Amino acid sequence: MAEAPARRGLVIAIDGPAGAGKSTLASRLARKLGYLNIETGAMYRALALKAIENDIDVDSEAALVDLALGSKITLEPQLDGNRVKLDNTDVSSRIREKDVTEAASRVSVHPAVREWMVRRQRELGAGGGVVMEGRDIGTAVFPNAEVKIFLDAAPEVRGNRRFHQNPAVEPSAAVLAEMRARDERDRTRPISPLVPAQDAVLIDSTNMTLEQVMEAAEKIVRDKRSVGLAAP
Repeated sequence: MAEAPARRGLVIAIDGPAGAGKSTLASRLARKLGYLNIETGAMYRALALKAIENDIDVDSEAALVDLALGSKITLEPQLDGNRVKLDNTDVSSRIREKDVTEAASRVSVHPAVREWMVRRQRELGAGGGVVMEGRDIGTAVFPNAEVKIFLDAAPEVRGNRRFHQNPAVEPSAAVLAEMRARDERDRTRPISPLVPAQDAVLIDSTNMTLEQVMEAAEKIVRDKRSVGLAAP
């Protein structure tokens, strides 16, 4: 029987609600470790964008699965994050726009869509040496990940961060209301709801700077490596 290929490093799972800073932390941590950063939220956004462009109902699970089966979504690491390609077209900026954000939240609730995404995400991270962020990485995608971090912050803080990222789009109160609605959908969906894995380490970034969050995450990784090296 052929041996499984050697792992290139740890699988690091970073979960948490919208606006917690997962993408920024994952990107910086992956760069620091020389790992691949897999931004799973961007994959859902890319599929949502394709649904919009093809006038597909984002509440139709069957239509979305058909769409996914004919789609090619790739992530190409860059110094400032991932370049996201949909069917070989760079959609990195477009998928951050409000209509795609709202559609992606609705696309992600469908069990069959999540199953397709999970298979693809497991393929991308199977060799290790990855930092994968999303909402169910440590619970559903890689429940055996060596490092699991649940990054959270108070809703008001997360909403304020999102508002300052793009203040021209809508007022801060609207951003916060939308975020609370998304939190509710994520936490109450029947398949892979947003909950911390039992063995995840919680980082509450409400009163932390990005540098402090990075230091906390790096310590979690160092501690895990130390335990691994000490094991017989």
